[in-house]
Amino acid sequence: MKVVDGQRGAYRPSTTPSTAPPGLRRGPLLVTAVFAALGGAVIPAAALPALWRVWQLYAMLFGAVAAVGIVAAVVALGRPTRKTAHFGALAAAGALVLWVVSRPLGLLTRFDPWQPADTVAGFTDYVAAGLQVIAVLGFLFVARRRAHPWPSAARRVTAWIMLFPVLVAVLATGVAGAVAAGDSATGPVASTLLDSGTGTFEYCRPDGVPLAMDLRRPRADGPPPPVALFLHGGGLVVGNRKPNGPGALLAGPRSGPLRDELVARGFAVASIDFRLAPAAPWPAPLTDARCAVRFLKANAAALAVDPARIAVVGTGTGGTLAALLGVARGPDTGQYPGQDSTVRAVAALSAPADFGLAGLGPLTRASVLVALGRSPAALREASPLTHAGPGAPPFLIGDGGRKSAEFAARLRAAGVPVTEGATTDRTVGQFLAATVG
Repeated sequence: MKVVDGQRGAYRPSTTPSTAPPGLRRGPLLVTAVFAALGGAVIPAAALPALWRVWQLYAMLFGAVAAVGIVAAVVALGRPTRKTAHFGALAAAGALVLWVVSRPLGLLTRFDPWQPADTVAGFTDYVAAGLQVIAVLGFLFVARRRAHPWPSAARRVTAWIMLFPVLVAVLATGVAGAVAAGDSATGPVASTLLDSGTGTFEYCRPDGVPLAMDLRRPRADGPPPPVALFLHGGGLVVGNRKPNGPGALLAGPRSGPLRDELVARGFAVASIDFRLAPAAPWPAPLTDARCAVRFLKANAAALAVDPARIAVVGTGTGGTLAALLGVARGPDTGQYPGQDSTVRAVAALSAPADFGLAGLGPLTRASVLVALGRSPAALREASPLTHAGPGAPPFLIGDGGRKSAEFAARLRAAGVPVTEGATTDRTVGQFLAATVG
């Protein structure tokens, strides 16, 4: 009962309007936007340990943006209102602006802060940006809807059925991107101290980006061994130097056993990371491979290897880079002046020798465009077939590859010793032992 004008009367409910923000339904669109925002924030967060080792200022900036994005997404899911949806959209938009400033515009100086996230796949940062676009659009659409829209059960079920594939794709993309970005924080840290002949070393720092090399030596004592520089496959877009993990899976199954075979035959094996497309445009991978050869020659005494006996081995497009080291006499500028990047032998396995777009299928054409772009000059420069001529070292061209037979014929016509055909790890080791060992 309530007293009104001094009289006891019936209870009258308050007519004062509630100040609480109207709630929104946790529908499939909101959940998709939340997971997209979480994925777009977790991807750069996974690379923070590696970024911290390079420059702490960028790590703190990216960490703060990622933290705000994660908090905004959690709040929007836990208390879905128009305000929290707008907050989620604003946080995702801020992360997207940071990507635009640092990647397309390149306004963050000193070095590319996304590089640690792109060591397994050169498009990982693009994945993060794409997820943030989905988050912004999803949050804004949810925020504009009428409060408490309670459609029929049939409409709710239909909405979940229609958006469930999108939700699964967003979730899987975010997880894959985070795993790829986080791989840079696993394994030993590349050292600039060459105090042992075996380990992980920083071999080059193009544009401020530190690149790692794993060096394995044979157990036997004796004179400095020859070196086999190993270049991984992956279409110049994915893969890394590591013997296991997501990068090794994307680089192809042959990398680990082949390196073991070469070490057993007395070679020191140097496996390198090189910058990947589209984060690093062509000719960044070839520039890095040349720098690796110069590093080995300049530091041969500290690494206890023979600088006069360096061969290069590559699988897939790593074999294409290996072939270019043999036939393309490019400029040796940058680090380690006074050294050249010539090698004594080349083993190019399953390596395409030409990147001309004519006759390619849609998927292959798309991968070439991502790796090299549309410039005809770049496509010719990246094709070993363009550079085939005299003066090249002995070649092993194994297991096919686009126009590899024509490439082998041109090398033979120029007087270059060429071994061609199907290969095993053993035959590759025998070839290198005969030509370099």
